[in-house]
Amino acid sequence: MTTAETDTRHGAHPKWVSAVVILGAVLAVVLTIHQVFILGRATGVMLLENAYLYWLLACLLPLAFFVFPLTIKGRWIWPLDLLMALATAGILGYFAWNAETMVRQAWEYTAPEPARWASLLLWFLVMEVTRRAGGLAILIVVGVLSFYPVYAASMPGVFSGFAMTVEQTGMYHIMSTQSMLGLPIKAFASLVVGFLLFGVTLQFTGAGRFFLDMSFALLGHVRGGAAKVAVFASGLMGSMSGSVTSNVLTTGTLTIPAMTKSGFPRLYAAGIEACASTGGTLMPPIMGATAFVMANFLGISYLEVATAAIIPSVLYFFGLFIGADAFAAKAEIKGLPQEELPSLRKAMREGWYYIAVFAFLIWMLIGLGREAAAPFYATGLLLVINQVFSKRDRMTWDRFKSYLLAVGRLLVEIAAILAGIGLVVGALVVTGMIGGLTNALVHIAGGSVLALLVMGALASFILGIGMTVTAAYVFLAVVLAPSLIQAGLNPLAVHMFILYWGMLSFITPPVAIGAFAAASVARTSPMRTGFKAVQLGAIIYFVPFFFVLNPALLLIGTPQEIISVTVSAIIGVAVLANGLQGYIYGIGPVTQGPIGWVVRGLMIVGGLAFAAPGLPMAGIGPLVTSAIGAGFAVLALILAWITQDKAASPLVEGQTGHDAH
Repeated sequence: MTTAETDTRHGAHPKWVSAVVILGAVLAVVLTIHQVFILGRATGVMLLENAYLYWLLACLLPLAFFVFPLTIKGRWIWPLDLLMALATAGILGYFAWNAETMVRQAWEYTAPEPARWASLLLWFLVMEVTRRAGGLAILIVVGVLSFYPVYAASMPGVFSGFAMTVEQTGMYHIMSTQSMLGLPIKAFASLVVGFLLFGVTLQFTGAGRFFLDMSFALLGHVRGGAAKVAVFASGLMGSMSGSVTSNVLTTGTLTIPAMTKSGFPRLYAAGIEACASTGGTLMPPIMGATAFVMANFLGISYLEVATAAIIPSVLYFFGLFIGADAFAAKAEIKGLPQEELPSLRKAMREGWYYIAVFAFLIWMLIGLGREAAAPFYATGLLLVINQVFSKRDRMTWDRFKSYLLAVGRLLVEIAAILAGIGLVVGALVVTGMIGGLTNALVHIAGGSVLALLVMGALASFILGIGMTVTAAYVFLAVVLAPSLIQAGLNPLAVHMFILYWGMLSFITPPVAIGAFAAASVARTSPMRTGFKAVQLGAIIYFVPFFFVLNPALLLIGTPQEIISVTVSAIIGVAVLANGLQGYIYGIGPVTQGPIGWVVRGLMIVGGLAFAAPGLPMAGIGPLVTSAIGAGFAVLALILAWITQDKAASPLVEGQTGHDAH
């Protein structure tokens, strides 16, 4: 990407577009810093919350028409995009300028005529930027549901709601603090901007290369080291980038060739990279934008959300790690030659400051409780240290402009999607539909918590296919979460459950975007890669059920409960991973044929039972499920030992690291 061009989904743009995007990004970041650090006491400019949100959106939403341009037969229709961008900026500026009057006179109910027409036009423009940033699927959801107040009174039964005219709906959407300016945008403005800025800064200062070098130096030489490097490095990268696809296309270009070179089949290499990149977005401390929105929904600190995510993410990556080791042991895949690996001492000497900055960030989050300010301090510290100590990744003027451009593109995309999703939240709130729908879902499930959870998992997965994770989460947090909470489940566990299941579409066919991206790097079948990713990352389908049924896995409970449940889960995940790979530590590869499948089945069932932290709703404690799991696992071990195939081939599924597919 050059400074003369802006890389968009529809081609390249001239210099002035890059300049406009950079200017918008700078203004948005400066405005956020002004609000977060309460600089109004020094500057004399104090902004009401709604004024701040309008000005922030005015800096970003108009840019969506340039970042995601309208084209016909490959040609950019820039006059129309420019007109819509100016209209968006002008209307948002008008509302920002009148923010105090709007609050004092309750414009969402009794606005003057110019404001009414402006709100209707902005409603349309917000839906258009949402379409450009999120695609047609999210536009359909936002379009249908944002108009819901207009036709709510004519809906049957539980779907019926308070009726409003189109004009009243537009005024509510744009001028109230419950719709476009609701929870999603408030979370974006208070927390997300800073952490997105920090994530982009990490990437542009070379943190990705450092994490890869450190991972190769630490793990590259051990059995199956290349796959373990992919798990470790992609987890770290995914945590800071928040994007599955970009994670695959950055770390995967190095880890996938390394895996195939060391002997892993290309299908396996692509699958493990897709799983690791997907899990990275669920791993603290950053976790992507959705975690910050969740914190706002629950009215808790982001630190509580990140802390709750520790054990589930550790279980997932531990399962991937053990699975990679078991596969490597079965296929006799050794580590990479030491002479081909980077030096740990050199890697640490060149990138020590990344660890220092992460430590500083965590200290500010935990020690000082400065969630909103922490990423800005960490970003500033990282930029200064990088310029002083790094020769390889020091910012040049051209690189700095590319960095600001990347910040602008990311902020525009997230802001556009969250503004559109805010319309959905507002429509459901103002019509009073949420309460009725909650009762209806509980009634449909027949009072069964497990049935509700299965319904929630399927709904999260389906929405995750057509929408971004954040959009799917927000929708279900409004519609589905209250019914699960009403059934007696922990609120944080419910929201985390929805987040996890919304992520699964990245590795689950038929869409499996993360797996398909990895397949393109590995040059293998996208669909087969998706199914391989499902096998390798199988534990992630069960972990959400485990922690929602027993929140001790989210560090909610007594120390004894947390330790007991976690240890049991770790053992269960290890047993499950060995069963999936057909290899048992201390015995070796599971024999081929029907007996082998029986052994693997017993291991899988035993591992799941061992990992399951009891079934409190059924009155079954974790000791009972652990005992059941242990019984299945011991039976599998005995059967495997009796029928052990001494002549088991080291090759797996007839593939070597050089097989085509």
